[in-house]
Amino acid sequence: MKRRYFIEIQYKGTQYSGWQRQPNAISVQQKIEEALSILLRAPTTITGSGRTDAGVHARQQFAHFDAAIPFDKRTFLGKMNGLLPKDIVIRDLIEVDAKAHARFDASLRTYEYWVYTTPMPFLHELATYYAYPADVEQMNQLAQSLLYHTNFRCFATGKTEVKHYDCHISKAIWEWKPLPLAGTQALCFTISANRFLRGMVRTIVGSLWEIGAGKRPAEAWYEALQTGDRRLLGTSALPNGLYLTEVRYPYLPEKQIYHHE
Repeated sequence: MKRRYFIEIQYKGTQYSGWQRQPNAISVQQKIEEALSILLRAPTTITGSGRTDAGVHARQQFAHFDAAIPFDKRTFLGKMNGLLPKDIVIRDLIEVDAKAHARFDASLRTYEYWVYTTPMPFLHELATYYAYPADVEQMNQLAQSLLYHTNFRCFATGKTEVKHYDCHISKAIWEWKPLPLAGTQALCFTISANRFLRGMVRTIVGSLWEIGAGKRPAEAWYEALQTGDRRLLGTSALPNGLYLTEVRYPYLPEKQIYHHE
């Protein structure tokens, strides 16, 4: 009889083409499936809670897989992390109901985007550098408007293939926080929703920064939300500052989040 397991995953996405397995590039999913297949001595696939793009990181990602055998958690984690590259880590193993689904059952997802404005030699793979400042108060005013909309077609990339563009955003805020290795403060944009469209967070961040820096009028933001016109918004932010930080499920306890600070 098959058992279903959730694994909690962290990864640094710099060297990968994203989460999802691809035919001509190395992905995080591929590396985990290869390690699981070695451990279980049989081809094994996993289903993630969602996709992250090339260069995007995760401090909390979940995936599920099926196996016919029970596991000792400590042994499983030790063997899996021994088989995986150092930039991918399995943090936990949880046996769940056979019908549990890592993607469809997720009730909340949270992303953080980190920005620094003083040149630093350590951070180019882990945060995004903007040489020009932006008005944080204005960006937060604009971000709050996201909580009162549901159709976010204007923030989706051209490659998005979905049945609808509705998302329910419960949090969107810019805050100054300590940035590791830098000895300074950095700006962190935190956004939570039940689901996100492909490229949505990076489009939001890039557009907010351009408006906050005076490179684009604030009116364009509200017009884009009303019309769904992506052309009114700014350039998408680079992937290296983006982190998937939390995925919640109604049947799992809220787990410790491994923050930067």
